[in-house]
Amino acid sequence: MNDKNVKRLRFLGLTAGAAAVSAISSYLTTKYMMKVALDRDIPKAPKGAEKLIMGGGPGQDFIDALEAKSEKLEKTENETVTITAHDGIQIVGHWIPCENPKRILIAMHGWRSSWHRDFGMIADFWHENGCSVLYAEQRGQGESGGDSMGFGLTERYDCLDWVNYINERFGSDLPIYLCGVSMGAATVLMAAGLDLPENVCGICADCGFTSPNAIWRHVMSHNMHIIYSGLMEAVANEICKRKTDFEAAGYSTVEALKKTDVPVFLAHGTDDTFVPVTMTYENYKACASPKKLLIVPGADHGMSYYVEKDNYEAAVLDFWNRFDGRRRRKEQDNK
Repeated sequence: MNDKNVKRLRFLGLTAGAAAVSAISSYLTTKYMMKVALDRDIPKAPKGAEKLIMGGGPGQDFIDALEAKSEKLEKTENETVTITAHDGIQIVGHWIPCENPKRILIAMHGWRSSWHRDFGMIADFWHENGCSVLYAEQRGQGESGGDSMGFGLTERYDCLDWVNYINERFGSDLPIYLCGVSMGAATVLMAAGLDLPENVCGICADCGFTSPNAIWRHVMSHNMHIIYSGLMEAVANEICKRKTDFEAAGYSTVEALKKTDVPVFLAHGTDDTFVPVTMTYENYKACASPKKLLIVPGADHGMSYYVEKDNYEAAVLDFWNRFDGRRRRKEQDNK
């Protein structure tokens, strides 16, 4: 064999070796990131990893206000309720009624968060405006059962379970709204594609992503500066399917909203470094039902209510006023 052929074989060998190392690295990186994304017990992460995943972080003023409101809501007298979800998992919620309620809200919190942390800021507004609230604890988190989260793929059915629980316990006279923040927003938007009871009069979603696959691609590419390759996507899909019975790319909020007739309120901050505001624009464009959009300049992830409290409250009140009577109007139209 001449020197030219020897050099060619060496080059091919080095190339194949580099490709194998790259493939192994991609597999291990994806496997670790899926543990971070889906598992109840988060694996040990390098210092600063959470800030890197989130693409930054809010200022201390917001954090201080958030923690104070979170503590207040957590200490508010509530009834802890437990139901069996569609797949046998025990899921937990916290029921806080108000006198003479006008509507019932089912609130779904975000990824690796809690019911009192994500809704502490807005809880007083809800209570003062005639809302009895079921604050759910998402599966795979808090007191609810399950070893993993489903990024909305599984939790959308939990929403329906909670609606059925409310209707069985209190009757179906009051309008119900599904409310969510971040992963909770994706959850309630995916639930829009289900056959929801007639008294579900609206969905309120704040800074939700469009699909698990889309948010993982964004976080890895934009925040962690890791190229989300075809191999990584395939591995992520397989792990997600094994843990949740659904592929990460198998369903999206966009698909759900294309076929829903439930009115939708969407809110998002322009400076969201975790879930890009473009995802809410995608959801708004896809939505086939009556819809309302609130974009808050300068607001980071989950900060829209904090940044523009008055505008946010006015938009939500207008949404409720428009659709509280939706069921009655539909019944009249069908006569």
